[in-house]
Amino acid sequence: MANAEIIAVGSELLTPQRIDTNSLTLTEALNNLGVEVVGKQVVGDDRIRLTEAIRESLKRAEIVILSGGLGPTEDDITRDAAAQALGRRLVFSPEQEAILAAYFQRLNRTMAENNRRQAHLIEGAEALANPNGTAPGQFFRTGAGALILLPGPPRELKPMMENEVVPRLRKMLPRQVIRVRTFRITGIGESDLDRMIAPIYTRYENPATTILFASGDLFVHLRARCDSEQEAEALLKEVGDPIAEKLGDLVYTQNPAESLEGVIGRLLQDQKATIATAESCTGGLIAARLTNLPGSSKRYIGGYITYSEKQKQEVLGVPAELLAQYSAVSRQVAVAMAEGARKQSGATYALSTTGYAGPEGGTEQDPVGTVYVGIVGPHGTTIERIKHGGDRERVRTYSTQSALNILRKTLINHR
Repeated sequence: MANAEIIAVGSELLTPQRIDTNSLTLTEALNNLGVEVVGKQVVGDDRIRLTEAIRESLKRAEIVILSGGLGPTEDDITRDAAAQALGRRLVFSPEQEAILAAYFQRLNRTMAENNRRQAHLIEGAEALANPNGTAPGQFFRTGAGALILLPGPPRELKPMMENEVVPRLRKMLPRQVIRVRTFRITGIGESDLDRMIAPIYTRYENPATTILFASGDLFVHLRARCDSEQEAEALLKEVGDPIAEKLGDLVYTQNPAESLEGVIGRLLQDQKATIATAESCTGGLIAARLTNLPGSSKRYIGGYITYSEKQKQEVLGVPAELLAQYSAVSRQVAVAMAEGARKQSGATYALSTTGYAGPEGGTEQDPVGTVYVGIVGPHGTTIERIKHGGDRERVRTYSTQSALNILRKTLINHR
């Protein structure tokens, strides 16, 4: 089965101002052909470095794709470096020159002399048509696979990949498929997650398992690479089903594109229910996530950011004696905030947060990082105390994630 490496060419891609997005387009197209991308790199406009990078990639992968560096200027070095890496000459193509001239004529522009550089092809390479720009791509068949040169602008690269490269690769590659099964998980740490599922996935090299982490959100990707779709799906089921059973409700979706707030929106819609929020320490972060999706106005009624005790009393009706007896950061006040938000909004459910985001504040009983989450609904009240370490931003971000997960579980239990 073929592997691929991608080399993005251009010194600008090594700066904070520009990001290589072409590799994502290329990876998706290659994966659809059953080709695994095993390496990606960015190389600046240095002919020696690029030549060496191409040579090394050709040793490791059957298919090597370069994007960028096919323009008409002196710093467009991809053609020269690729030819040198292959030990081939660059050959001027009158046919490509005529195509370039016709392109400029359609634009009512005179073709500059340096554009003729783009009519040079690696000896033995096929030119790839580029109706959207001046730089033709190049497809060079190696003994093991192919070296492919594509222009950098995405509006040129993507159609060239789809229309010129994919059909050529499909003809030369054996039939193979890659299928992926994804679990999105929250409410557990990365190391604990791995401890739970490692005894299952480590028995298999195929599918390959990857665990990714981002702000309290965990992804488990299973990638099966097989000769047929049926084989791949069977493997994903064989490994994935025991993982799903082991993790239980820690998995909030198996749709990689569905967020936690998206799941909550779906659960609310299924119940024909609505939600309101009352936030203190999270300062509207929960409301922002719940309203992040189109159509959220059908489910989200409104929110209250009551940071001071006075606002908690005047807006949400939290009794002054409750604040005096238990403090603003307490189970009792979290419940009262949720009750007030539900009463004010008329929502089916209301969710509240109150806590110490830091760096100041906190008590011996409830140190910085402690947050109380309250949920009031038609089936009763849920109150949970959570605690997250780190700086203020981390506490707020992770508390938001935890609060949404508590809401998700509440909705599941009451559907």
